[in-house]
Amino acid sequence: MPTFEQFRDRVHAFQSEGRKIFASTSFQGHSVPMLHMLMRIDPSIPVYYVNTGYLFPETLRFRDTLKKLLGLNFVQLRPLVPKSQQRNAQGELMYSWDPDRDSYLNKVQPMELVLAEYDVWINGVRADQSDARRAMDVEQPAAHGCLRYHPMLDWNARMIHAYIKEHGLPPHPLEAEGYLSIGDMPYTRKAMEGYDERTSRWYGLKKTECGLNTDLVVTKANK
Repeated sequence: MPTFEQFRDRVHAFQSEGRKIFASTSFQGHSVPMLHMLMRIDPSIPVYYVNTGYLFPETLRFRDTLKKLLGLNFVQLRPLVPKSQQRNAQGELMYSWDPDRDSYLNKVQPMELVLAEYDVWINGVRADQSDARRAMDVEQPAAHGCLRYHPMLDWNARMIHAYIKEHGLPPHPLEAEGYLSIGDMPYTRKAMEGYDERTSRWYGLKKTECGLNTDLVVTKANK
């Protein structure tokens, strides 16, 4: 498991090479350890997040809490295509009839513009979260020539909770209500019997990723 010191030293190595670095977050509870370590390493590194227009109000309040606590430079991204152009002839929003296209327009497309401007993307995915993430490496190519760096890849839920407890970090407010993975409101459900962290996130869909961690990463399969 990469330690804080290894994370710090790798970031400093990127910086000494003159590489332009950014991080990303979805403001989930399990994202907090990476954000806390980033604050300890260099709080000036921008941390981008995509405000799809479907985030829970509790998530936005949690963002504000973390901003005050950690002092990080959170940078909001918004979809390029307005919701008025994401409706079908019946007036239904795209998430209800084409979730893959919805994810592209509201998450992937905004982030693509960021990748084109940076050299290194610090991303907090963990291998224990999904098959797609289990196939990732700690460092691997991303779209637009950017390098993805996954310092938390070998961490698991127990390690995350231990770090949060050790440093007295706050939980996402919806965790107390039974949410394991918290994304956009249309796709997120409370944990139920038979559903794990990712499948409760994409309730009712044959889907465990939004595209940020599939479309924007270069693997052997999509080279």
